[in-house]
Amino acid sequence: MRTTLEALLALDVPLLADGATGTNYFDMGLGPGEPPELWNIEQPDKVRQLHQEFVDAGADIILTNTFGCNRFRLKLHNAEDRATEIAERAARIASEVAEAAGRAVLVAGSVGPTGELLEPLGSMTEQGAIEAFIEEIEGLKAGGADVAWIETKSAAQEMRAAALAAIAVGLPYTVTASFDTAGRTMMGLRPTELIDVFADLSVRPMAIGANCGVGASDLLLAIQQMRNVETVIIAKSNCGVPQFRGTEIEYSGNPELMGHYATLAVDSGARIVGGCCGTSPVHLAEMRNQLDHYQPGEMPSVEHIVATTGPLTNAISVVADPNADAAPRRRRRRD
Repeated sequence: MRTTLEALLALDVPLLADGATGTNYFDMGLGPGEPPELWNIEQPDKVRQLHQEFVDAGADIILTNTFGCNRFRLKLHNAEDRATEIAERAARIASEVAEAAGRAVLVAGSVGPTGELLEPLGSMTEQGAIEAFIEEIEGLKAGGADVAWIETKSAAQEMRAAALAAIAVGLPYTVTASFDTAGRTMMGLRPTELIDVFADLSVRPMAIGANCGVGASDLLLAIQQMRNVETVIIAKSNCGVPQFRGTEIEYSGNPELMGHYATLAVDSGARIVGGCCGTSPVHLAEMRNQLDHYQPGEMPSVEHIVATTGPLTNAISVVADPNADAAPRRRRRRD
């Protein structure tokens, strides 16, 4: 059945978001260079299948197949005028799965980056970015998405543009950034600075956090730096560290590692935990299992994180003792 983010958060238990979209679609037959977003039109049964597998694995939140559903990304496939149509269809597919579930499941409308640089570094204007995100988010809202899930952003300007678009459309929003460059986003934003990006907006994000990046250990340190922010924190890590095997990218994480990461994320301050690239329904099921048996612990040290989820990719991301002034986190278990 359908729900809202407010209702889920009121349960005061760790919430499980879903796993990867693109890497799972590759296993389902998506070809190199083929846009996943067009599968909402051309392969809706496969889109529905992955949503269902994540719900069956225990996801409380499923993200629509709209990561690149904006005019800039779709232009690469001669579909720049179809952003609203595709986004609406994607949200309807996810909504059908959520409505048929025997428990509360939230539909979050994925809003990924444009792939463009804003002025003066690039040619995209702020107004152009806002208009592009409005097209997408209008479709997501029409299709039944409850929240705009703004993700994998690196530039503060683009984050604000997406947030302003969500506000204009009248949809609540969350924001996660990818801190994959020496503990910062590619454009230099620190985890501690993320919430400030939205300080002067009329509506602030319902949650902020980190997703994707270079591995679970680095992401956990990023969210620890947000722990004193008075908002909900999201952790949505890649399934371990991406590694090339010939021409293919594989992820180092197994279900056991992702299960440990899930509980460490909650102890690090996250209320919403999920997986990003490489995270399959099998990984997610173990994360669900670990969260269901979660016992609150202290904020994990860098040493404990590394010993449990693997070495840091960006050692420089350890900018301070993440345990300083940190009190133990307390969360009730899900019955």
